[in-house]
Amino acid sequence: MPPATLRHPRARSYTVLRTAHLERARDFRPASILYGRRRYDFDPSLAEGLDLHPTSPPAVLTALLRNPRVTAVEVNEPLQLDALPRSLAVVAAARLRKLRGRPLQVVSYAIENRDPFDRAARAQLVRGAGAVTAAKRRVKLAGQLAGAQLLAASLDRLAFGTPGAESLYRRRLGPALRGVAQRTLPALPAPCTCPPRDRDADRVLFVGALHSRKGITQLLAAWPGVLAARPSARLLVLGAGDLLPEVRDAAARPAVAGSVEVVVDPPRAEIHAAQRSASVAVLLSQRSPRWREQVGLPVVEGLAHGCAVVASTETGLADWLAGHGHRVLDPDCGPELLAQAVVAALTEGRSAGDVLGDLPAVDGRRTADEWLLPDEPAEHRADA
Repeated sequence: MPPATLRHPRARSYTVLRTAHLERARDFRPASILYGRRRYDFDPSLAEGLDLHPTSPPAVLTALLRNPRVTAVEVNEPLQLDALPRSLAVVAAARLRKLRGRPLQVVSYAIENRDPFDRAARAQLVRGAGAVTAAKRRVKLAGQLAGAQLLAASLDRLAFGTPGAESLYRRRLGPALRGVAQRTLPALPAPCTCPPRDRDADRVLFVGALHSRKGITQLLAAWPGVLAARPSARLLVLGAGDLLPEVRDAAARPAVAGSVEVVVDPPRAEIHAAQRSASVAVLLSQRSPRWREQVGLPVVEGLAHGCAVVASTETGLADWLAGHGHRVLDPDCGPELLAQAVVAALTEGRSAGDVLGDLPAVDGRRTADEWLLPDEPAEHRADA
C-alpha cells in the first residue's frame, strides 16, 4: 500500500478512533487523522469529508516522512501504554525530519489519572502468573516505562485536561517533562448547540458501555429505592455491552416494570435528544485493577446539555462537579446512598440554564487543541 497522502498541515494519531474524535474533528482546526482501528461506536456518517487514514505504526512513520507539509502531530498521551508503539513512531519521524531540516512538532493531551507503574499495578500484573510469565511481564512493563519517559521527553507541548492528570504526570514523569511546554486546560464542555427539547423533570439518564466499570449494575440496584421515594421517576439506559442481558432482566423486574427503558446502541442524534430532555445524568464509574475513569464522556455530554450529574469520585472532574452543585459519591457507596443522591438531584430540579451557566463559552478540549496545534508552529520546547 502506498504511503498516505495527508491533506492538512496538522495531524492526529489515535490508536483507536471513536465517534467523539469525529465530532471534535468537525469543530477543531482541520487535521489529518491516522488511526489504528475503529471503536465499536464508530459512526460512518460523521466520517464523511474527514481525512482519515487507517495506518500501522510503520505506516505512520512513512506517512510523516513522505508528507513534509505536516508540521505538527498530536499523539496519544504518554501513559496510554498500548499506544506507545504508534506514538514513538511519530517521535522517530520527528527526529528523522529534524536531520533533514523539516521539523515536526509532537504534542499530546493528557487525562490519565491511574498510575500504571505504581505498586498496586505491578502486583496486579503478575498476580497468579508463573515465574517465567511474571518475569516477562515485568520486563515488558519496564520497557513501557522507558517508552513513556522517552515520549514525554520528546514532546513539544503537553496539555492536561484535569488536575489529577497533571499531578500524576508530575509525580511519575516529572524529570522527563523538564523543558516541555505544559498547561492545564480543564476538560469542561461548552453548552451543546443541538436543538432544544422540553425537559422531563422525572427523567434519569444513563449513557455508556454496559460494563461493570461504568456503574450500571449499581444504578439498577439503586433504582427501586429511587421509585420508593419518587414513584414518577423514569430511567432511560442508552448503550451496549456484555451486561445487556442483565440490564434487560433488571429492567423487567416487577418492582421497576415500566419505569426503565433500555435502548441498544442508538444513533448520536438520539443520544443528544435524550440528554437534552433528561434532568439527571448518572455515571457511577468503578475502578478496576487496570482501569480508572479519566473524565467520562457521558458526564461531559450531560453537562453540555444542562443535566444535573451524579458521578463517582473516580472521574477526573469530581472536584469540579462537587464544587458546582452536582452529586459526587464514593464508587462503593451502596444502593441506598446512590438512590438518595438521584432523588435529591431530581427533587432539586436544577434548570438547564443554571447548569450551563457554570460552563465555559469555549469547550475546554477545543481550547487545548488550539494551544497544542496552533495556526503557526510554535517555538520549540518550554519557551513556547
